Amino acid sequence: MNSRIFIKGQDVYLRHLQLTDIEGNYLHWFDNEIVCKYNEHHRYPYYSEQLESYIKNLAGNHNNLVFAIITNEENEHVGNISIQNICYINRSAEIAIIVGERKYWGKGHSSEAMQLIISHAFYTLNLHRLYCGTHSQNVGMIKLAHKLGFQQEGIRRKAIYKNGDYSDIIEFGLLKDEYNGL
Repeated sequence: MNSRIFIKGQDVYLRHLQLTDIEGNYLHWFDNEIVCKYNEHHRYPYYSEQLESYIKNLAGNHNNLVFAIITNEENEHVGNISIQNICYINRSAEIAIIVGERKYWGKGHSSEAMQLIISHAFYTLNLHRLYCGTHSQNVGMIKLAHKLGFQQEGIRRKAIYKNGDYSDIIEFGLLKDEYNGL
């Protein structure tokens, strides 16, 4: 088990991203059209220099906290999760997740990682509100948001242009007093 564990769950733990993560499959997630199908900000191809710059820029950034999702059993980096755009005045932040290792899709790792990060945001950072958005066809994320207690707050119509077409983004929000964990 990695000595740099930030938050430990039953099946996964979260730790800060490291430059050595670039050597694994991390880079290839962002060149995989299936993995990034609903990712609104990604464009192909993706290079190791971009990831290196991204990870270095995270150091000391208190408004964007990004963590690697690591399996406890295999010690494999399977995805990333973040609390970003943290506003300490309004006590709100956006959360985002990507599970790049497709063999872990549908295994509950996203749900557990989200629970860990939500609990950290509400009970350690003392945030009041979390929000996230997803592509209107991303059924997995929509189900996960509802499962975790997020409420649909709106739709950004035709907000993303990808693969030659515009699509909607569904916006979700969760208040601290609404969160019961799972």
